[in-house]
Amino acid sequence: MRKTYAVLLFLILLEGCDNHTSIEPEPTFGQPHPVNVIGYSGNSMEPFLSRDGTILFFNNLNSAPENTNLHWATRTNDSTFQYQGEISGINTPSLDAVASLDQTGNLYFVSDRQYASTLSTIYVGIFSNGTVSNISLVAGISKNLAGWVNFDVETNAAGTQLYYVDGRFDLSGGPYESDFVTATKTGVGFQRLAAGEDPLRNINTSSLEYAACISMDNLEFYFTRVTAPLTSSSIPEIFRCSRKNLQEAFGVAVKIESITGFVEAPTLSPDGKIVYYHKKEGGIFVIYMVRKK
Repeated sequence: MRKTYAVLLFLILLEGCDNHTSIEPEPTFGQPHPVNVIGYSGNSMEPFLSRDGTILFFNNLNSAPENTNLHWATRTNDSTFQYQGEISGINTPSLDAVASLDQTGNLYFVSDRQYASTLSTIYVGIFSNGTVSNISLVAGISKNLAGWVNFDVETNAAGTQLYYVDGRFDLSGGPYESDFVTATKTGVGFQRLAAGEDPLRNINTSSLEYAACISMDNLEFYFTRVTAPLTSSSIPEIFRCSRKNLQEAFGVAVKIESITGFVEAPTLSPDGKIVYYHKKEGGIFVIYMVRKK
């Protein structure tokens, strides 16, 4: 009789689990190893892998003394890419960095080329075979307040949403604040979502969050977090969070423990099984990768 009762109780509990949201275990990741960009030996930062996995975008050092420009390389295998050079039509004497490409060829990037007059930094152009054309400012997503800078951008595969940060700087430095914002495509451009409607609202904290990465199915989100205020000993870390459907906000973020050191800027392979990112190693930034187990 006790056995029958135990079986009945188990079946009731099992049925209850089917009627409520279950908690999925966090994926585990293997050991990282470096990515080789054949023909390139400089700093490699802010990697972005195209949605078909064939092109790796990145920029060189994003601070003085270098002029920050966008570069591209083509895939040989998961850990090897062939350098193709700087992207044509996009680079200026200003900072040009953090590329993100949707499936229709729209390449979004960050540039401070007109910040003084527009208080905006996110641009879009059409990428084709190493060249970007028809570059224009993405209007309507900046806070339009001096000192506030959108210093990262990510598009989803369909090109219907942008994920970026509002970062607060001043003449002495920064950022002092950095939180994610989502903007949705409209008939004439993009529109910022209200804080209560933003699917990234559970991710923002008093720390600095930046360098967004969204999966192909829009259900996984990777990003960088570092404790504020920044100091010379600050160490950024890479986090992951997920959701079960597109109507939910993303849940609590969990640090990827196997990714260590000074690391930033995750990007995903098309199947979501490899995370690429940059790491400071021996005084230079290089690209690394880690696989989901």
